Amino acid sequence: MKIVVLDGYTLNPGDISWEPLEKLGDLNVYDRTSHDNGNNDLILERIKDAEIVFTNDITLSRGILEKSPKLRYIGILATGYNMVDVNAAKELGITVTNIPTYGTSSVSQMAVALLLELCHHVWAHSEAVKNGEWASNGDWCFWKYPLIELANKTAGIIGYGRIGQSTGKILQAFGMKVLAYDKHENKNLESNSMKYVKLNELFQESDVIFLHCPLFDSNRGIINKDSISKMKDGVIIINNARGPLIVEKDLAEALNSGKISGAALDVVSTEPIEESNPLMKAKNCIITPHISWAPKESRQRLMEIAAENLERFLEGSPVNVVSR
Repeated sequence: MKIVVLDGYTLNPGDISWEPLEKLGDLNVYDRTSHDNGNNDLILERIKDAEIVFTNDITLSRGILEKSPKLRYIGILATGYNMVDVNAAKELGITVTNIPTYGTSSVSQMAVALLLELCHHVWAHSEAVKNGEWASNGDWCFWKYPLIELANKTAGIIGYGRIGQSTGKILQAFGMKVLAYDKHENKNLESNSMKYVKLNELFQESDVIFLHCPLFDSNRGIINKDSISKMKDGVIIINNARGPLIVEKDLAEALNSGKISGAALDVVSTEPIEESNPLMKAKNCIITPHISWAPKESRQRLMEIAAENLERFLEGSPVNVVSR
């Protein structure tokens, strides 16, 4: 049985082992598979004899799936599955699984790290010290940016699944009030410091807004000129979910006008980021290169769950199936 990994480098640049997958079949790992300008020839060449394909960020469209008659299983090496046409896969009898739980701790940790960087600008102040600004300063302390205390402020979390809940717990420990929006409410989670609200109330009442939801057509561009107009002046936006949840032009305009006081993003609409992205020159905007999921511990869990997903599929009892 031929197993192909189309873009394995980000998962395993060499610091973990492919052994969990190697023991399940004839494993072929490609560090990267280019499909620039929609050219799918290389993808098709690499998966033409494969029954099992793993992808992290390589798009597997209906056209590709229809030209891959041997393909029985697609394992997505991530939680989000918008890169695979799951409807086409279902029609063609191809099982598609994802990995929903591997990065809960690392992603929520990164979300809070992004917020704290906006609140304190730790790196910029450290660089200022190393550049001599403290040694030459006439005062015993100085700061280059406004510093923000989080206690008693309100955090709105859009998407209150595992990651949203994990972030919410950290924020409540800081003394913040959490407002959550999710289509599937679990009222047992509500407390004096956390409650579910409608989306408009979240926009209106939050000092900080976190995006922790998957990307669907229904929420694409959920942060846009209209929703921003409903927010408090000086709100902060944190996104380490999916880039297309934000209309980047609208966010850049709001940052430059001061309507939004800061944004910290680990994802953008096109990755790698394009130099023309308006957020590249927006005021008080931190951008990191999609690393929330990348701690070694998180990637090791991903590898093990990917192998377990495949093993369960081969046994006839698939789990984490998104192509139902």
